[in-house]
Amino acid sequence: DIQNKRFYLDVKQNVKGRFLKIAEVGAGGNKSRLTLSMSVAVEFRDYLGDFIEHYAQLGPTNPDIVQDEPRRALKSEFLVRENRKYYMDLKENQRGRFLRIRQTVNRGPGLGSAQGQTIALPAQGLIEFRDALAKLIDDYGVDEEPAELPEGTSLTVDNKRFFFDVGSNKYGVFMRVSEVKPTYRNSITVPCKVWSKFGNTFCKYADEMRKIQERSREKRASELLPEGPHGGDDGEDD
Repeated sequence: DIQNKRFYLDVKQNVKGRFLKIAEVGAGGNKSRLTLSMSVAVEFRDYLGDFIEHYAQLGPTNPDIVQDEPRRALKSEFLVRENRKYYMDLKENQRGRFLRIRQTVNRGPGLGSAQGQTIALPAQGLIEFRDALAKLIDDYGVDEEPAELPEGTSLTVDNKRFFFDVGSNKYGVFMRVSEVKPTYRNSITVPCKVWSKFGNTFCKYADEMRKIQERSREKRASELLPEGPHGGDDGEDD
């Protein structure tokens, strides 16, 4: 129990393997649930550690917060795995600080819009929640040695940020390319077997664009050159 809420963490199993179900039950009996694969649970545990560290460095809460006033997140992260997205936002209201976790599931084309569930963890209970999660991972996590994969990276272009994350599932190794800007998030998944083709295609267009830009610069430069002297006979006939 954390404040007036009760949280349940249960490890389940189906044909796809083990997974973690997190349920939040409020004072009125309302229930919200999140579902995470065990590999995502490990990443989620690590993110919780980052939020705990950030929360510990914050000053006292702002007593002048107006109810229902729009507030920016104190810290935000998001995680994309297969058809699920997890949005994590450390926020503050009149009751204090809390970590809001929202999960959306993309059902696929023609199956309706993404379904969403949200839970809110009071910040004072983050350590207790993280420790309970870590114990379940230690007891029931995947025993097999995880495949060695390259580290993820990111780059920033103007007001956008692109994340390149390598992962694996039962279908093989893949790269998740995520495009993020303040009001927009999207991603694609590229199987490992076509990385070379993707890379060659990018290089091809980069080379073609470079040639187009060079021709454009040469054309502009030639237009700025002064015209040469005109031919003709300026002398007078005898």
